[in-house]
Amino acid sequence: MTSSITTLTLFRFSNLLDKIWAFGQMQFAHPHISKSPGLNFYKLMGSGRELGFNPLPDWGVYAMLGIWENEQAAERFFSKSEIYQRYRAHTSEQWTIFMKTRQAKGLWSGGNPFTPSTDLDEANPLIAVITRATIRPSKLVKFWRYVPISQRPIQQGCKGLIYTKGIGEAPLVQMATFSLWENMEALKNFAYNSPEHQVAIQKTRQLDWYKEEMFVRFQPYRSVGTWGGEAVLAAYL
Repeated sequence: MTSSITTLTLFRFSNLLDKIWAFGQMQFAHPHISKSPGLNFYKLMGSGRELGFNPLPDWGVYAMLGIWENEQAAERFFSKSEIYQRYRAHTSEQWTIFMKTRQAKGLWSGGNPFTPSTDLDEANPLIAVITRATIRPSKLVKFWRYVPISQRPIQQGCKGLIYTKGIGEAPLVQMATFSLWENMEALKNFAYNSPEHQVAIQKTRQLDWYKEEMFVRFQPYRSVGTWGGEAVLAAYL
C-alpha cells in the first residue's frame, strides 16, 4: 500500500524584515530542509500576485511543497524541525494542505516524484491540482502575452473553485498554479468548457511553450492552519 503523502504549506510574511528573511531562505534554507527524515522530494517556491500565473512576485507569500514517506514523517517535520519553527516565528500565517496523489503526468526537475496513492477515500470529492512548467526562454514573450487571457475565467470566478495561487521556483521561467476544487465536475467544467483554457492548451501544443511540464491531481484530506484568517477547508473536511 502506498503511504507517501504530499504537503503544500503557504507562509504569509507581513512586515519588511520578515519578507527580507523569507527571500533569503530561498537560498539558505535548503541545507536544513534537505536533511529532514522521511522527505523524498521538496521545492521552495515564491508566489505571484493575484490569482493563477502572474509574472509580478508577491513578496509576502512563499510556499513549500514536500513529498513524504508517510504522514508521520511530515508531522515530525512540522512539530520538531528547527527550520520550520524559524519559519513560524517570522510568519503571520501558515496553512498546510495534506494530500494523496491521484494522478501525475510529466516531469519536474527531470523526474516524476509523485506516486499515485492506493488508499484514496472515495467519499471525499475534493480535488487539488498543481500545474507546473518550465517555459522556454525563446517563448517567454508570447507566453506572458497570452496569460491574462487564459486566466480570465479564474479572475471572473469559477463555480466550484475553492482557492488558487500562482507559485514557482523562479520568476517568469519556472511557474506553477495550485488550485483547490469542490469536486471533479467543477475542475472538468473549467478545463473543458472554458474557451480561454482550451485555446491555451492548443497554443501549448502549437507553439511548444514548455521545456518541461507536469500536471498532478491530488485528493486533499487534511488542512492545518488558516489563510486570510479562515480555515479554508473547514466546510469540506
